[in-house]
Amino acid sequence: MTPMQEQPGLWQQNDLLGLAAPESAAAPAPAAASAPAAASTPPPAPPPDSSAPSASQAPQAPQTPIEPPRPVPISLPACAGRPQRALPRGPETLLILDTETTGLSTLQGQCIEVGAILFHVPHRAVLSQVSFLLPCPANAAEAINGIPAAVTRLEQPRQEALACFLAMVAACDALVAHNAAFDRQWFGLGPLPLLDRPWICSMEDIRWPAERQLRSAPSVRDLALAYGVPVWAAHRALTDCIYLAQVFERCGDLEALLLAALEPRSLYRADLPYAERHRAREAGFRWNEAVPRAWSRRLSRREAEALPFPVQLVADPIAAEGLAHSA
Repeated sequence: MTPMQEQPGLWQQNDLLGLAAPESAAAPAPAAASAPAAASTPPPAPPPDSSAPSASQAPQAPQTPIEPPRPVPISLPACAGRPQRALPRGPETLLILDTETTGLSTLQGQCIEVGAILFHVPHRAVLSQVSFLLPCPANAAEAINGIPAAVTRLEQPRQEALACFLAMVAACDALVAHNAAFDRQWFGLGPLPLLDRPWICSMEDIRWPAERQLRSAPSVRDLALAYGVPVWAAHRALTDCIYLAQVFERCGDLEALLLAALEPRSLYRADLPYAERHRAREAGFRWNEAVPRAWSRRLSRREAEALPFPVQLVADPIAAEGLAHSA
């Protein structure tokens, strides 16, 4: 490229004018004031000179000095102060977590493993991760999670790992779990503390882009494969967290998805005749799950109003259970 000629920018011109000498030094003294007293006999007049002023133009008395032009103040973007920091679009730091248990509910089993990854959303980066086992006398779900009960009872730094986990919770803006309703029920019981951060369910709350061709409630495996994440193992807590973190790394519109996922949600029942039940199923409603003998789904108010069929707001048993659990 041809080098550009250097020209003073606006800020340079402004500074140079501001450095001009003070008025008293910049204005020349009048000739009459600086000349010595006139002699009684004037000297002979010099020959006329076209470049010299005539006698009629010569100053007869001191005149007010002419002020030099003052610099005009210019408002420059770089000098007008830092712009106010924009509010973040959703949470900046997530704690992706998963649990492994010996049963499907707190009445049937206990939590035996916790995995967690601290994830920074703007940089799409993993900050830290931890996984630890909790001792159990027996594991009825060993065929699913592959954790022998004897392994959970081996000596290991559980307290240190739990302290690390708590520090990661304190550093996050929101918690993310796949099927969060299942994972959150174990916190507040036994050695696991009750967590005071908002929860985001990557299965229910995040509306994954339609071009990924996912079901309304995809599994971790299907979600990972849809984003090109290789699946090499399943049903260990930290492994499932890694899958979610790698999906988030590949998700260009993650901020918008998380912001929408944090909208308050309520339980709705589809108000459709039996012959049109397929419309509820295609919209992600599930039969006989949260509401007995009905198609239901948790939606934000905005999502409920956008549905092409009517719905009815119903009592949410999970919300009621959460209030009773925190009381």
